[in-house]
Amino acid sequence: MKRISQEIKIGSQLVGGDNPIVVQSMTTTDTRDIAATIAQISELEAAGCEIIRVAVVDMEAAQAIARIKTGIHIPLVADIHFDHKLALKSVDAGADALRINPGNIGDKAKVKQVVKACMERDIPIRIGVNSGSLEKKLLDKYGHLCAEAMVESALGHVKLLEDLGFSKIKLSLKSSSVMLSVEAYRLIAQQVDYPLHIGITEAGTKDRALIKSALGMGILLFDGIGDTIRVSLTADPREEVWAAYEILRNLGLRNRGAELISCPTCGRCEINLIDLAEEVDRRVRKLDKPIKVAVMGCVVNGPGEAREADLGIAGGAGNGLLFKNGKIIKKVPEKDLVKVLLQEIDNYY
Repeated sequence: MKRISQEIKIGSQLVGGDNPIVVQSMTTTDTRDIAATIAQISELEAAGCEIIRVAVVDMEAAQAIARIKTGIHIPLVADIHFDHKLALKSVDAGADALRINPGNIGDKAKVKQVVKACMERDIPIRIGVNSGSLEKKLLDKYGHLCAEAMVESALGHVKLLEDLGFSKIKLSLKSSSVMLSVEAYRLIAQQVDYPLHIGITEAGTKDRALIKSALGMGILLFDGIGDTIRVSLTADPREEVWAAYEILRNLGLRNRGAELISCPTCGRCEINLIDLAEEVDRRVRKLDKPIKVAVMGCVVNGPGEAREADLGIAGGAGNGLLFKNGKIIKKVPEKDLVKVLLQEIDNYY
């Protein structure tokens, strides 16, 4: 059962409460390059991204938000560190939310200015705790990096905002360690009802990060923890969006795009199934409507093993079978299998 959190609004997007889990990503462009940033966000929108975060490194980047907003259709979160003036300018430029660590943008008077600006514009703040930048006093207190230290850091930032009368808060407690992240999120989920943004940060190159993210976020989502998610990859951010929906779909939490079923091959396989499956995968990743597609290597067992698929192909020697809902439709030459399958997918929609 999903943990019920407070509901907040980021632009037009409802987060928390009993709303669906929201998929986020972050641009890799220089925010000051307005055209490039809008172009990348447009690509991410097409991939299914629902909230985008941009790095605000200086005043020029903060000012760019206003023009970026005119060219996109999803809420924009400004990511700020150390300089409260960048937060104020980002709010003024139309950011739909801020991502800050209240403790690192100056004294309480500066935090108060940021909170006042957010209250006036009715926008939320995400408090982002990262295990790699935890306060030295907490590391000294606990003697090592641990979930309890991360939670204490988060709660300290929360109290700072609450003391100023601010409650439109979202929290994240990320680490590159799967189990440290899981433990920290489980602990904080027991102590506050603010919405939680989950992810495994600095998870590595694509293949490694996909495994770590699926493990960490899979555990948390199965526990009912998480209101927004980002899969952090050292890769094209469109891959982050695709991976997020894959994780959510496999847990029954969202249903977007194509699911691909393919067999691991065996001695009965008489076609180049690996290349065939990879080609189909590349072609169907752009689909945004739900469909289950199977690519099997055996005409004997393929249709039966993939009977839950909406459409599929099963290869044989020089030819294969096209099947729908586990039933064979026709025999197709091997060279035409992908083309015929894609035509049937178009007809299915």
